[in-house]
Amino acid sequence: MKYKVFVTREIPDEGIKMLKKASNVKLEVYEHDKKIPRAELKRRVKGADIILSILTEKMDAEIMNAAGPQLKMIANYAVGFNNIDIKEAKLRGITVTNAPNEQGAESVAEHTVALMFALAKRIVETDKFTRAGKYKSWGPQLLLGTDLWGKTVGIIGSGQIGSGVVHRLHNGFNMKVVYTDIKRNPELEKETNAKYHSLAQVLKQSDFVSLHVPLLPSTRHLIGAKQLKMMKKTAFLINTARGPVVDEKALVRSLMRGEIAGAGLDVYECEPLIDCDPNDNLDLRTLQNVVLTPHTASATLETRQAMSRIAAQNILAFVRGKIPPNKVK
Repeated sequence: MKYKVFVTREIPDEGIKMLKKASNVKLEVYEHDKKIPRAELKRRVKGADIILSILTEKMDAEIMNAAGPQLKMIANYAVGFNNIDIKEAKLRGITVTNAPNEQGAESVAEHTVALMFALAKRIVETDKFTRAGKYKSWGPQLLLGTDLWGKTVGIIGSGQIGSGVVHRLHNGFNMKVVYTDIKRNPELEKETNAKYHSLAQVLKQSDFVSLHVPLLPSTRHLIGAKQLKMMKKTAFLINTARGPVVDEKALVRSLMRGEIAGAGLDVYECEPLIDCDPNDNLDLRTLQNVVLTPHTASATLETRQAMSRIAAQNILAFVRGKIPPNKVK
């Protein structure tokens, strides 16, 4: 049997090359490096046995119906799979896979630390200041930032990414570590002297709070107005996890009131919109003490190629009659 595989967007080439070499795969790739229009997606998936989907494409009953009853697999080019209706896929007997990889965790951990530095050293703000010709003379109080050395970082979610952030900051900058999770991380405690606390205690003690939890009903708006008020006025919030983990309206109000010092965000509640409601005057983009990046924490050549390989490996295992290594349960 030859499996028709439709890739919903151009991806780095290593995985594509692997699929092209497979004798039992007929590959079709959306030709543009941009989000495929919904109507075109429905047309192009028709007859596909396997869809290699991107996080921006919603894989729901409508798309599954458009593909047809022969659809047997959706291989997601992402660690997360919030874009896929897992329940619907299971009802139809469709195998779903994701693309977790160690390199991606390292990339996101690095990006998280980069956001911390950008905030603490006011990198974006001072760059704009200098480019605008405002730098006239050195001054002892010109655009003062803060140091990371010896400060306390609070990690919410101590998995691979959260632990990666901790190791970089503890080992490199002598930062104290407090963390919270659904269960303790003895290895992290042993290696970094990290202290396990409740969410409230982590928020109260930390100079930098970094979020590393999946988006679940229990984590939606995990950080809202109540939690933001617990933080130090000098503290920074970093989110490279999922946008809806933070109540963005509450965050903007907190920043405007000076309840916390700043925020670094790579993900957004109404992504790709940065402002959920343009009529409420609560726009993150208007604030000087916010650093924003467009969901690029894992955007390195090394990571994106690794994701491409893993997505292809999942597909190749499936078409060879094996259980894909990253099957979503």
